[in-house]
Amino acid sequence: MDPYSAEGELINIHNHFHQGQYQEVVDFDTSSFSADNALPARVLVLRARIALGQAEDVLADVRGEEGADLEVIGAYAEYVLGKTDAALKTVEKLATSAADNVTVQVVGGTVLQAAGKSDEALALLSQHQGSLEAVSLIVQIHLQQNRTDLASKEVSAARRWAQDSLLVNLAESWVGLRVGGEKYQQAFYVYEELAQAPSTTSIRSLVSQAVCELHLGRLEEARAALEQALKKDPEYIEAIANMLVLNVISGVDASEYTASLKKADPGHTLLVDLEEKSTLFDQAATKYRAKVSS
Repeated sequence: MDPYSAEGELINIHNHFHQGQYQEVVDFDTSSFSADNALPARVLVLRARIALGQAEDVLADVRGEEGADLEVIGAYAEYVLGKTDAALKTVEKLATSAADNVTVQVVGGTVLQAAGKSDEALALLSQHQGSLEAVSLIVQIHLQQNRTDLASKEVSAARRWAQDSLLVNLAESWVGLRVGGEKYQQAFYVYEELAQAPSTTSIRSLVSQAVCELHLGRLEEARAALEQALKKDPEYIEAIANMLVLNVISGVDASEYTASLKKADPGHTLLVDLEEKSTLFDQAATKYRAKVSS
C-alpha cells in the first residue's frame, strides 16, 4: 500500500506538513508506524523542525548518521543556516550518487532552486517515480520561471494519476492564482476549506486565503484573514507583506508594516521590487521638468 494514500500510515502527518502545520508534525505520535515508514516519518519531522527555526538542532541530530535521506536533510539545514557552499557540495554529490532517492530529489531540489540552480533542480526532480512532492516543486519552479504553461501541464498530468490529492489541489491553486479570472475563485475554495477547518487551519492557509480574497477584490475579508494569521504569529513574514499590500490597495498608511517587513526580512522580494521600481521612477522623473506658465 502507498503510505501516502488515503489509507496509508503517513497520510495525516504528510498532510499536516504540507498544510504548514509544522508543530503538529513534530508532535505527531509515530510510535505505531511500521519499520518501513519510520525513516520517511522522521524526515518529515526533521523538515518541520527546520521550518520552525530549529535548523541548528536538526544539523546536530543528523551529524554522523548514514544514509542519503539524513545526509540531504543535513545539507538543507546547512543551507538554511547560511552554509551555502557546504550544502551545495553535499547536494550535488547526492544528485549523482543517489538521484533515485525521493528525499534527495525533493530536499536536494529545494536547495538547488533556492541557490538559483533551476536547471539542476529540475533535472534532479524529473527523475521521480510518482512523487507528488516532486511534482509540486516542479510546478513551483516553472511558476518562478514564468512558465505557467509548463506548470499547468505538470498539474494536469498529475491529476490523471493522483486525482484529489491535497498536493495536486494546492499545485492547481498555485497555477490558478497565476492564470487569474475564474481560477481565483477555484483557488479560494481550496484555501478557505483548509483555513476554516480546525483540523487543517494554519497561518499559511490563512495567508493563502487572504491572497485569493485580494485578487477577488474582497478587501475586508482579506484583512480579516490576515489579522487572524498575525494574531497567531505577529512576526510571520508573508502575513506582514500581504498586509502591507492590502493597506496600499486600500489607501491606508502602510508605514508600520513596511517597517516591520524591513526589520523581519530586509531582502524580502516585495521590498526589493519596491526599491527597484522607486529607482526606475526617479530615473524617469529626471527627464522631465515642470513648466511654469508666465
